Formats: sequence, C-alpha cells, structure tokens
Amino acid sequence: MTDLHAREGHSEPGADVAHAPGGHATWQTYVTIGVVLTVITAVEVGIFYIEAMAGVLVPLLLVLSALKFFIVVFWYMHLKYDSRVYWRVFFAPLFLATLVVIGMIILFKVLPHYGVGGSAP
Repeated sequence: MTDLHAREGHSEPGADVAHAPGGHATWQTYVTIGVVLTVITAVEVGIFYIEAMAGVLVPLLLVLSALKFFIVVFWYMHLKYDSRVYWRVFFAPLFLATLVVIGMIILFKVLPHYGVGGSAP
C-alpha cells in the first residue's frame, strides 16, 4: 500500500505534503486566496455606498459574487485538483438551474411586456 501511495503522488503520514507532486496547494496559497476574497468583499461593501455606482450596482455585485463563488469552488472545494467527473457533476446542475432561472425571468418579466403569455381568465 505504501508503494501505491508513493506512485500516485501521495505522501506518507507525517510527511510534508505541501510540495508533493500532484498534491494540493500550500497553506500560503490558501491564505492568499483568503486575502483575495476579503478584498473582493471589501470592494463589494465599498461600492454599495458610492452613489455614482447606483446604475451598475447590481450587475457589478453579481459579477464580483460570481468571481468569489468560482474562487471558493475551485480552491477550497478542491475541484481544481479533482477528477473532471466531479467538475461535471457540480457544474451541470448549476448550468441547468441557471437556464431555468433565465427562462423564468423571460417568461414572467420579459414576455408580458410584448403581450405574450397573458394572464389567465
């Protein structure tokens, strides 16, 4: 079993796993990602109080939130290091849910402005 772990890039218990080939990132990387997430959150809070940003507030907050979401998913959930199967299992339903939400917005908010899909009697 020891040889199997060594061949797959896994280290022995108690060994330094920070620099194992094919292993996960070091603790410094996680601290850096935490700082980046903190800065993005500070920017989100800051732009909320800038009145000149009112016109682009919602789209900008959505973009920043999506950026934080992908950083967390790829680094803290380790999708970057896992098999592509896990990537597909996570993002396929997310993509489907996004399409459903977009469809609902079009159905209930956009089409009624064009006289399509009138209200029930």
